[in-house]
Amino acid sequence: MTKKASFIIYITLAVALLLLISRSSNKNSHRHRRLKLRSNFNFTPPAGPRLSASAAAAFDPLVAEFERKREDKEWEHHYIQAHHPESTPTDEWDDFASAEDYLNDEEKFNVTNRLLLLFPNIDVDPPNGYVSAAELTQWNLKQSQKEVLHRTQREMEVHDKNKDGFVTLAEYQPPSWVVNSEYGYELLDNDDFLPNPDNNSFGYEMGWWKEEHFNASDVDGDGQLNITEFNDFLHPSDSTNHKLLEWLCKEEIRERDTDEDGKINYKEFYHGIYDLIRTHGEGVQNSSHEYAEEAPAKTLFNQLDKDGDGYLSHIELLPVIQKIHPSELYYAQQQSEYIMQQADTDKDGRLSLTEMVENPYVFYSAVYDEDEDEDYDYHDEFR
Repeated sequence: MTKKASFIIYITLAVALLLLISRSSNKNSHRHRRLKLRSNFNFTPPAGPRLSASAAAAFDPLVAEFERKREDKEWEHHYIQAHHPESTPTDEWDDFASAEDYLNDEEKFNVTNRLLLLFPNIDVDPPNGYVSAAELTQWNLKQSQKEVLHRTQREMEVHDKNKDGFVTLAEYQPPSWVVNSEYGYELLDNDDFLPNPDNNSFGYEMGWWKEEHFNASDVDGDGQLNITEFNDFLHPSDSTNHKLLEWLCKEEIRERDTDEDGKINYKEFYHGIYDLIRTHGEGVQNSSHEYAEEAPAKTLFNQLDKDGDGYLSHIELLPVIQKIHPSELYYAQQQSEYIMQQADTDKDGRLSLTEMVENPYVFYSAVYDEDEDEDYDYHDEFR
């Protein structure tokens, strides 16, 4: 489609939208609902070697920026409290109170106007006046990747001790849930961390945050991680690094290999791995942990078992590893699916600008404070 044709489409849409806004205003159809910034940063990740995926990022980049700034402040406060309690600053949240005032000022932050502004940035492939599920997924994924990279950059500032733009294995300190004798590490007097080989705990045996994990993330093999490699190191399920994905498969086998023979038999596959695949598989709506009938599990096992020896190696697990450890793409797809269900009123599988404007709070659910309006029946699926 030519730029001229795209311009004509958006001019037409803008005129139609202005008429819609005028009509909606006369009917008072959209009362401004209270929005409140939320931080999705978790200071205490669940114990164990499995990285939890982040919650869905804010749909609107402007809201995401507000949330990142508040999250940075919370993170800084938490970090100083944990590492330098003698210099813990007082709480200062005035900036974020002001941000919430901004979000709730219709003249400054009008959700209809924001959707009008964002629509052409989402409708790009192709720019035809409609947002498809694929376009919405790519938009959500882009916002999530920004969130992830921002947190990685923040972590790199902490671990890059000599400030050369790289993190070595010696510089990296494992997270607090690993730095514990229960997970195979001992805290030394100089605040360094030493693996405890006498501890047969889960975290130590799994090898997370250790040399094998580091080396798998080090694509160029120079013994240090740049920002891209460090991002993969922290979020292996989102990586396209084949070596790192193989490492992730090996760790999955170590976790599930109850008879310790170095591979996964059908029983080990069925009682654990299959339920994760079924839950995170495409098109799966029921995320309960009740096992499905055994036949589909057996079929999948046989499909993965390429050499037919009755066991799955780490290579044979590769096709499903990103269903076992869902990536940001998975959550972006889930978010898009939910939005489409709520806002696609004519059920044609795409969103018009009118549909988006008529359902604005579906897109701003991440910052909607439902406690402020008990009459509004909305289920916040992603925060």
